Amino acid sequence: MAASTTDHALLIDGRQVETGDWTDVLSPYSGELVGRIASGGAGETRQALDAADRALASPLPAHERARILDRTAQLLEERHDEAARIISSEAGKPLKAARVEAQRAASTFTFAAVEARKLAGEVIPMDASAAGAGKLALTMRLPIGIVGAISPFNFPLNLVAHKVAPALAAGCPVVLKPASTTPLSALFLASLEEEAGLPPGWLNVVSGSASAIGDVLVGDERVKLITFTGSSGVGWGIAERAHRKRVKLELGNATPAIVCADAPEGTAAKLAANAFSFAGQSCISVQRIFVLDAAWDSFVAEFVPKVEALVVGDPADETTDVGPVISDHDRERILAWVRESKGEVLTGGETTSEGIIRPTVIANPAATDKVQCEEVFGPVVTLTRTPTLDDAIEWANSTRFGLQAAIFSTDIRTCLNAAQRLEFGGVTVNEAPTYRADQMPYGGVKDSGNTREGPAWAVREMTEERLVVIQL
Repeated sequence: MAASTTDHALLIDGRQVETGDWTDVLSPYSGELVGRIASGGAGETRQALDAADRALASPLPAHERARILDRTAQLLEERHDEAARIISSEAGKPLKAARVEAQRAASTFTFAAVEARKLAGEVIPMDASAAGAGKLALTMRLPIGIVGAISPFNFPLNLVAHKVAPALAAGCPVVLKPASTTPLSALFLASLEEEAGLPPGWLNVVSGSASAIGDVLVGDERVKLITFTGSSGVGWGIAERAHRKRVKLELGNATPAIVCADAPEGTAAKLAANAFSFAGQSCISVQRIFVLDAAWDSFVAEFVPKVEALVVGDPADETTDVGPVISDHDRERILAWVRESKGEVLTGGETTSEGIIRPTVIANPAATDKVQCEEVFGPVVTLTRTPTLDDAIEWANSTRFGLQAAIFSTDIRTCLNAAQRLEFGGVTVNEAPTYRADQMPYGGVKDSGNTREGPAWAVREMTEERLVVIQL
């Protein structure tokens, strides 16, 4: 079939590469064709690694890397509305949320540019021991090598930025495999980086068979680090196979929030908005809310109407709060989990005439219900009436996940005690656990991952520390 104006080639070594096979990118809302992307596989991935290897042989100085990152941030700010519309069309993300994502991607590049300029080792106090007398020692931070990046559909621009920008700041070329359902945002970002002056080979984008591309990234010794965001099963599977590489995983969650009797005003509104943003398709979307007895009646009375007031519909509509989930398969899975739950459905549990799942609230589900113990990744929240704070913390921890959690209370001692006891990579206090600023260390424990994203942390993971000892 001949290429059309909606066709998008792969990016390898600065060249547009068509393979003859195409994958349709469809709107999750309307099912209409958003575009087509060339389907790559093992051969194209090896070509991309060849290009990245050549780029690595001609390193860019730190000031040049920083300039490119800064310029990319500027271009993202100038064209953030265009970026937001691409995100919204291919991911079904409400436009106002897509705009926030585009703005955050710009800040991610800005913070990465800062790290490129200040990335350095340290001086070792050799004369602290007799054996070191008369010697000077220092460490250098050098690029680890080629980075293989695998990104998910739910933040198709900013999660790509969180992988690509720190890698470039560290001086590492990248081979990126974006989600097959949302590859257009990644290609848009790559075009901006080219415009910003990134030389060929430093960023290569290969979309296609996850297994074929992933097998090459895992198996090729030139790839020194793999950074993956996605499901726990896939992520830990990569780690098991790539045991000689550095593998950084940012995985899922069944995000809890604890509401105490002295929770501040506005807690219900904040949780309602954050639970259903982008139809709950975020690793840190509020999913499980544990409400202490004394707060139960008032919280439920406020929370459910706030949920029912959310605008459900076309993601391109400026007023929409909740749009579709990414696929029909996921919609049916989520609805099946709701039907299987032993809890009481207080609102939702059905679809609109357009096939969008209405924001769903389930009261007091069984601990073994999938909506309570697995990651729903959809517009579903459970409310569990909880006798004591100790019970709430125990129940919040009773999951294999550990990404982020929240507690709402005006007693700082209560909050700090909970922060110490909640087994999560991050704990927010009087803020929804969906909160993330791009300069903070973000990541989980247990099945939720093994890394901290945020340019200041990621860039160091993407370097090797080399010791230099000098006899004076």
